[in-house]
Amino acid sequence: MKTRFILILVVGSMLLGCGEIATKAAANDSLKAYGHWITKPSGQVMVDPQPSGLKYWRGGLLTLSDRSAAVEHRLRLRQLSTAAQLVDDGLPMVLSTSLLNSCFAAYLGDNPDLEALAVDPQKDTVFYVVTEDASYSSPMSKACQLKYADTGSTDYPILLIRLELLADNQLTMTHVRPIQFQGTMQIGDFPNDGIEALAFGQDRQLYLGIEKDKNKQARLFSLTLNDTFWQSQEFAPVSELAAKLPLFEHGNHPINGMDYYQTDQGAEFLLVAARNDESLWIVDLAAQKEAKIIAIDFYAEIATNSDGCEAYESMDNASIEGVAVVEQTLWLVNDPWKAVYLNNIQCPQNRENFQQFAPLLFSLPIQSAWFE
Repeated sequence: MKTRFILILVVGSMLLGCGEIATKAAANDSLKAYGHWITKPSGQVMVDPQPSGLKYWRGGLLTLSDRSAAVEHRLRLRQLSTAAQLVDDGLPMVLSTSLLNSCFAAYLGDNPDLEALAVDPQKDTVFYVVTEDASYSSPMSKACQLKYADTGSTDYPILLIRLELLADNQLTMTHVRPIQFQGTMQIGDFPNDGIEALAFGQDRQLYLGIEKDKNKQARLFSLTLNDTFWQSQEFAPVSELAAKLPLFEHGNHPINGMDYYQTDQGAEFLLVAARNDESLWIVDLAAQKEAKIIAIDFYAEIATNSDGCEAYESMDNASIEGVAVVEQTLWLVNDPWKAVYLNNIQCPQNRENFQQFAPLLFSLPIQSAWFE
């Protein structure tokens, strides 16, 4: 995701043989999301955390940073309030003793590229994250390379990591399993375009969103995290969802964050952030409806008003990478995209915040019309 693409949908332009077309809200139906700068207890903004996941937890929100974040944000979960205020210094991660002898110990112990976040629906002291780019890491031993060669995707396998909150507010990496795609799935070898979204549905179904495959299309998969899942260290083979995703002929339109939502009538959906397109995808898990694409206009708060710069300013790009459903509110956090984030600078009051790659927390009321 190095280049920003603008989503242009013309009738028929998204036909890719199978005839599926995603529906998009009209321009005047665009949502407006107003963001608040995430701040430390001192009142200063959070500097360069590169958020890559967001979920509800214990009355507030949890966020995760990837390996490109400033050092103080790496390998920890950060708790924040819905008022966009950090609660404390976060929950640091350590490897369990059992994982020190794992094939993946060297990578996991050396600033792994952590993406996405899910909280166990039955035990809120247990969390799940995935790894993305491992192209910079040292190779595994010959035996480990042979054992985990058949990834169906990248040379170094994508890892699903189980974390548990134990004593002293430490998160211990207790288990890890490499994820396996079937060769027929045509995923391709894209180390920096892997899984960036996790969400739990019913019956311990964990949904995984991948940025792009060989055909530059986003994809959705699932795993069932049953009672025996972590008893194995072998590959965890994923299943592909039949849900209808948008299809595109040109450009990159990845999935970068998502969460699960169930309507009052029991219909199940994934609410998916498409970072490149500044839009929200409404994906029907029953695969009956085409995905609905809803454009979002993002605005950054202005703490001190001046002539022409009052309350909020329109953003050139937000780059959402974290999505959390909390009752009837959708919370979103952005991952400041260093290549384009400074394009947001307009009002002098926010210049320094953008230059420090400070993120914002946005919220939207969930609307019944999204699911019609």
